[in-house]
Amino acid sequence: MEIEGTAAIVTGGASGLGNATARALAARGATVHALDIKVDDAEPVDGVTFVAADVTSEDDVRAAVERAAGSGRPLRIVVNCAGIGPSARTVGKAGPHPLDLYRKVIDVNLVGTFNVLRLAAAAMGATEPLEHGQRGIIVNTASIAAFDGQIGQVAYAASKAAVAGMTLPAARDLSSVGVRVMTIAPGIVDTPMLATVSEEFRAGLAAGVPFPKRLALPEEYARLAVAIVEHDYLNGEVIRMDGALRMAPR
Repeated sequence: MEIEGTAAIVTGGASGLGNATARALAARGATVHALDIKVDDAEPVDGVTFVAADVTSEDDVRAAVERAAGSGRPLRIVVNCAGIGPSARTVGKAGPHPLDLYRKVIDVNLVGTFNVLRLAAAAMGATEPLEHGQRGIIVNTASIAAFDGQIGQVAYAASKAAVAGMTLPAARDLSSVGVRVMTIAPGIVDTPMLATVSEEFRAGLAAGVPFPKRLALPEEYARLAVAIVEHDYLNGEVIRMDGALRMAPR
């Protein structure tokens, strides 16, 4: 898939993984529509239009997809990075896991991802096909917590396991319209979510990674996403980006 001359949607595009990916795609000639719940503080980037949108809202996402598809360039690329990661034990000192919190995590991480996937795939299916009938690529974001969920991650791990689990059936569903579906499962990435913790804590996280013994960078996620977009034979698979890390219970 050639990136130059295409339209792309990146969710969670105002910071972290999404922002790095939006920048990487724009640098390669895509017109990027970066969706996020809040975009007022997003630093301007050439080739990137920031769009305030809630990924769980059908109206917000439909409008964003229509905007990207009507930009004068074919919508070929979607990278879903939007997500949240609050923690709570199934039963903790305050009692059972709050059900509303569980629903919120599932709604944003899983339903939001699927909402963007389904609406964007429909728009991609209306574009002119490229060689071998290819029309687009959707890259979703899971986590190694999908496989190695830690104490307090029951909601997050469930949501990310579901994202990983829908990769193959979604790829099979969308094969009829020439849209590939892939998922990246990052390990511990140095994103704004970690900005509030101490250097000592960050060093402890890095020490647990077999190799290289450091936190991953958002730009490394972006490079992998770009490689997946450009590699036309990657489809229906989850790729771990974790330095061989397997998470301990805590």
